[in-house]
Amino acid sequence: MNFVFVSPNFPASYWLFCARLKANGVNVLGIGDSPYEQLTQNLRDSLTEYYRVGSLENYDEMVRALGYFTFKYGKIDGLESNNEYWLEKDAALRTDFNIPGLKTADMAPYKRKSAMKAFFEKAGIPCARYHMVSTLEAARGFVREVGYPVVVKPDNGVGANNTWKLRNDDEMAFFFDHLPETPYIMEEYIDGIVTTFDGVCDSRGNILFAASHITADCIMDIVNESRSLYYYVDRDIPQDVRDAGTRCIQSFGVRSRCFHIEFFRLRTGKPGLGNPGDIVALEVNMRPAGGFTPDMINYASSVDMYKIWADMVAFDRTSVNMDTPHQYCCYVSRRDKDRYRYSNEDVLRVYGDRIKISGRMADALSGAMGNSMFIGCFQQQQEMEDFVRFIQELA
Repeated sequence: MNFVFVSPNFPASYWLFCARLKANGVNVLGIGDSPYEQLTQNLRDSLTEYYRVGSLENYDEMVRALGYFTFKYGKIDGLESNNEYWLEKDAALRTDFNIPGLKTADMAPYKRKSAMKAFFEKAGIPCARYHMVSTLEAARGFVREVGYPVVVKPDNGVGANNTWKLRNDDEMAFFFDHLPETPYIMEEYIDGIVTTFDGVCDSRGNILFAASHITADCIMDIVNESRSLYYYVDRDIPQDVRDAGTRCIQSFGVRSRCFHIEFFRLRTGKPGLGNPGDIVALEVNMRPAGGFTPDMINYASSVDMYKIWADMVAFDRTSVNMDTPHQYCCYVSRRDKDRYRYSNEDVLRVYGDRIKISGRMADALSGAMGNSMFIGCFQQQQEMEDFVRFIQELA
């Protein structure tokens, strides 16, 4: 089996996807824009061959790389980056080289936030009312229907980049005075806690593994206001999240891939959406949750999500044992601009072996994820909350 992994060196932990594929007997072919000598030894050892392009943005170069691999190794059986930014390029390459998986024609419901709405409705999950941004007059008509605040964001965007909350007519007018050229969607504001359904499904849409993580603060505000972040993988998946996530997998027709589905758990009830505590759809992402979340899921669930995915690719099933102990796993970040009561050394000294990963975040991820971070595991939620307070308490 020949499998092409796009950008296998970013995020840094993605070499593990390649390593688990190789362990399953897969011929792993990497394409990236970093010099080969800058790849870690672990990644080099996981690849049969690496093709360097000048830029992953250059589609002609990517086509040449796929052509080279096809000439040398034969038909390509799979291609993936597991990265939101490259999903559409991955699909284009699969389309042009007739590689199994999502094609360009399949992308709309997975990338366009407006197109997701119909699939959430099909799954029986309420979602925010929306308006495709056109004119100021039309936007004001939408606000008369739903009220302020409203949220504006790219219809096809990554994360919370270029996303804003508009609170009044002045902010609305300012937005239209600086209207982006890309299509934007406007949604009613939902006061809720982001709760996810993350996992891997097989070629029939059966869920091989799932987990859930929770982010109490709004990612849009964290990015725009440069706040510190914390979120955690829950010890167990709430049943209503599992039910909603499973219905989404069926509605969107998800097959043979990782998934990351986001919901709001309402803090404040809203007519047409639900009461406090109810689940409301936010968006779907057809890739693993970002940053170190796959590692956090592994720590929380005592599994190997990288192997589960690689087993799905190679065998359409997994041999990973799911009857394992669970715990909370929490990510806590710091911002370079802030001064904290306790030093990084204090955190490491006090929490010792409960900390699984610590260090700096890549600049490309620091807008949402913070500049430095600690990941720790705990049996009790109160212990985890004390950990967050200790790290983020300001001087």
